[in-house]
Amino acid sequence: MRQAVRRDHGRRPAGRHRGVNASGAPRSGARPAGQHASGAPRSGARPSLLSRLSATPGWRLSPRAALTLATAAARRAAIGGQAVMEGVMMRGVENWSVAVRRPDASIYVEAWPLVSFMKRYPVLKLPVVRGVTALVESLVVGVRALTISANQSVGEEGQELTGREIGITLVVAFGFAILVFFLAPLGITRIFRSQLGTGFGFWLVEGLVRVAIFVVYLLIITQFRDLRRVFEYHGAEHMSIHALEHGDELTVANVKKYKTLHLRCGTSFLLIVMVVSILVFAVVRWPVWYLLILSRVILVPLIAGVSYEIIRLAGKHESNPVVRVIMAPGLALQWMTTKPPDDSQIEVAIASLTKVIELEPQDGEADKGVEVMA
Repeated sequence: MRQAVRRDHGRRPAGRHRGVNASGAPRSGARPAGQHASGAPRSGARPSLLSRLSATPGWRLSPRAALTLATAAARRAAIGGQAVMEGVMMRGVENWSVAVRRPDASIYVEAWPLVSFMKRYPVLKLPVVRGVTALVESLVVGVRALTISANQSVGEEGQELTGREIGITLVVAFGFAILVFFLAPLGITRIFRSQLGTGFGFWLVEGLVRVAIFVVYLLIITQFRDLRRVFEYHGAEHMSIHALEHGDELTVANVKKYKTLHLRCGTSFLLIVMVVSILVFAVVRWPVWYLLILSRVILVPLIAGVSYEIIRLAGKHESNPVVRVIMAPGLALQWMTTKPPDDSQIEVAIASLTKVIELEPQDGEADKGVEVMA
């Protein structure tokens, strides 16, 4: 579902589908949202209450009332997001969208349906497993959103990534993360093995080295001027989600009232991963060297799954003082990865979030057990 919206034109009708140019003419090969390439209805797609009422002769609902109804439904499910190049990606349970500020100052919005693996395979809804699934799905969507934003931010149409290209990108990213944040701390700490021994002290120091590398990594990337705008869009993403969760109308003035920090942020999640890894690796202790290295690879999904359960619980009890204290270090790191956005960046975040709200199911509760990584 593609939609190019100029800032001075306001929001266009919700009936525009993926494959629609800024002029309103369908692009060659475009298909209606909710259908597969074959033309058959998308599995699991169902008409919303709003669409059924809209088809009733003589029945009308104002745009603001329609969006209010959709917003109430969207608040029943977690909304996650990600900053991209000159834009913001927002993801709901059944749809995701990306909004990008183009060189001509217009806002390009593209939305896609999403069928979570947790809906197809209920076993993936189990605790810990659901966190790993949500993380992988978020990474896949994130790579696609980054590609779209890279093209649109320079005013170009780009080719969609193939499944193989996305897979290669994720493997390279995982490999880099494991090398820098898991194998490197192990190698550095092993130099002092004779002084530390092989008990809990070794794993504690390894964990502290891992956290130190992570913080230094953040400090380095925040020095790049080009990345600062990404961090500003990251702040706009958090602020607009706060406004949604507090039931405010999605306007620039309302969004500006909120902080750029959010408990469900990926930065907080990564810090929790660093802490949980200390406990998990302490249980593994010191096997033969090749199993020691292998443990830093095969146990990452378990660590990520447990960390997700922690941040999921924290997100549900955001106002609890104890939770706020425990999550304070993660929120502190977000001062590096989020920056105050300007009004134009907030407009982009609102455009992406509004599109997801419009597309999410508006009748009944959201699919239970389907997790969304923030």
